[in-house]
Order: sequence, then structure tokens, then C-alpha cells
Amino acid sequence: DIVHNVQAAAASNPVLVVGMRGNPHCRRARRMLDAAGIAHQYLEYGSYLSLWRARNALKMWTGWPTFPMVFVRGTLIGGADNLARQIESGELKRSLSV
Repeated sequence: DIVHNVQAAAASNPVLVVGMRGNPHCRRARRMLDAAGIAHQYLEYGSYLSLWRARNALKMWTGWPTFPMVFVRGTLIGGADNLARQIESGELKRSLSV
């Protein structure tokens, strides 16, 4: 069910951040997008102690082991560090303008 929710949100939002409560990297990703003026959707699934099984399904589906999971135009680009590189290089804005 969680995988279907994320698939639908990734398909219908240019930028989607999937995260969890209490994770500083998820907050960092959202702050970077806000600072860059890039609108995004955020889905939060539990915290370190809750909903870990549901998050594990996402990890298995994507092959990405950590949170956040950042999707651009329906494609997983990685986590906060990958997002930072794409923002700094201008690649994110270019891919959103296409």
C-alpha cells in the first residue's frame, strides 16, 4: 500500500520527498528545496521507532537504503546529498523546466 501511495505521488508531483519524522537529512532536503524556490510534495512515514516495516517495503522497491528518497519527475534521484549536487549544478532546475 505504501509503495502504491509513493508511486502515485511521484507520478503526480514534479518533486517528491519521502521521509520520516526525526530524520535530519529529510529536514535538510526540504530546506534545500525551499531555499532554491522549488515546490515539492512531502510524504512522511513514521519515525525511527514506528512504521519501519512500511518503510522497509519502500527500500526494497526502490533499492535505496536510506531516507529521504527524492523523486524528480517520477524517477528516484537518491537522497539529500544527491539532491544537493543537483541543486548546486543547476541540473534539478533544468530537468524540471523540460
